[in-house]
Amino acid sequence: MARVICRVLPYAVAEGPRNMAADEALLAAAAGGNPGLRFYGWSLPTLSLGYFQPSALRRQDPALAALPYVRRPSGGMTLVHHHELTYALALPPALAAPPGRPWLVRVHQLLAEVLAGQGVPVRLHTPSPGDDSPSPLCFHHFTAGDLTLAGAKVVGSAQRKTRGALLQHGGILLARSPFTPTLPGVRDLAGVTLDPTSLSRAVIAALGAATGWDMTDGQWQLDELHAMNAAALGKFTRPEWNDRR
Repeated sequence: MARVICRVLPYAVAEGPRNMAADEALLAAAAGGNPGLRFYGWSLPTLSLGYFQPSALRRQDPALAALPYVRRPSGGMTLVHHHELTYALALPPALAAPPGRPWLVRVHQLLAEVLAGQGVPVRLHTPSPGDDSPSPLCFHHFTAGDLTLAGAKVVGSAQRKTRGALLQHGGILLARSPFTPTLPGVRDLAGVTLDPTSLSRAVIAALGAATGWDMTDGQWQLDELHAMNAAALGKFTRPEWNDRR
């Protein structure tokens, strides 16, 4: 079996359009055969809409309506990215459909093991009749494979596929945001303050150990940077994309 080299991009903090453009670039690289992983934060508290959600949803809550917003290329519900560590894993077609467990569950099980090692005993969620919620916020909705702590969702992920390649990105809720006071994070529930860079390194090491991949530090290529700049300004800041529904 051929050796898999997974490029790991440096941890970065950016605004919403730049983060979505970088995820899109990671997916494009995977469609070309190159797997990649990145962890990132948000320079401003930002609301992101799932690809299929109406943009009018953000105006239902005055606190959310005041936030900068962006539409994600993946589905799912509304997210408020504030005290959060976000990840994006992009896999080429040859790796996108592994035998056995799907990637969402595989990554969440790996995250659960890493978090348990840092004193955060999360659990994989099993669906139940009480999972439905009228809220548009993702972390008020529970689906199979989400990670919960003391009954609250603290890790969720979404996916997008293109040309057979897979993008999976998701968030680890580190602490409660004043914009979403009903959503406690790890610090609120377990009394543990997680450092984003240390947590990222632990997950990278765990993924490499679990898969046998070479997790190799990498950088964005010049053409990728140009594409990211163009997408951030010409797509993810534009109402034609963000308000298309």
